[in-house]
Amino acid sequence: MKSITVFCGSSFGSRDIYKEQAFLLGQTLAKQDIQLIYGGADVGLMGTIADGALSEKGKVIGVLPHFLQSKEIAHKNLTELIIVETMHERKTKMNELCDGVIVLPGGYGTLEEFFEMITWAQLGLHKKPIGILNIDGFYDDLIKLVQTMVDKGFLKQVNRDMLLISDTIDDLLEKMRNYQAPTVGKWISKDKI
Repeated sequence: MKSITVFCGSSFGSRDIYKEQAFLLGQTLAKQDIQLIYGGADVGLMGTIADGALSEKGKVIGVLPHFLQSKEIAHKNLTELIIVETMHERKTKMNELCDGVIVLPGGYGTLEEFFEMITWAQLGLHKKPIGILNIDGFYDDLIKLVQTMVDKGFLKQVNRDMLLISDTIDDLLEKMRNYQAPTVGKWISKDKI
C-alpha cells in the first residue's frame, strides 16, 4: 500500500485517546512511507492526522470541496491540497488516489464516506481494503449492527468479512496488507456502469 485514505471527524470528540490515536496513525503511515489522503482540513481529527504524518515528514494530500474551505479551514502545510466542487467529487478523488481506506471516529459525514466506500467494494467497483480503527470501542455498536444485518439476511457473510476491524494501528495495517477481495461483486462489475 502506497497511499491510504482516512475518513474521520472534523471534531476531536470527547476523549483524548481519539486525538492521540489519530496523531499516531499519521506518524505511523509516514514512517511506513504510506501517503495520507484525507479531507484537507486543519480542524479536529482531520487536522490531527495530517499533523501526525507531517511531523514525520510524510506526504499528505488533502481533498476539500471549495464550499467547505471556510468551515473546515484548509490545512496550510500539506504536500498538496486538491479543491473540488462537491462532496461526491471529494470521495471519488480520494478513492482514485488511495490503495485502501481507514475509518476513525467521526459523525455523520465520516459514516457516509465509510458506507459509500464499503458499498462500492461490495458492488465490485474496487478491491481495496477498508478498515475500522476501533479506538476505545467507538465502533462496537456499528460492528454489532453489521452482524445483525448478516443475521437477519440483509448482508452476506462474505460482504461482512470485507470489513477489517482492529483496535490497534499495526494490526489493522497488517490486515489491510493481507486483504484479498471477494472474487464476485454483489450484482455488477465496473465495466457495466
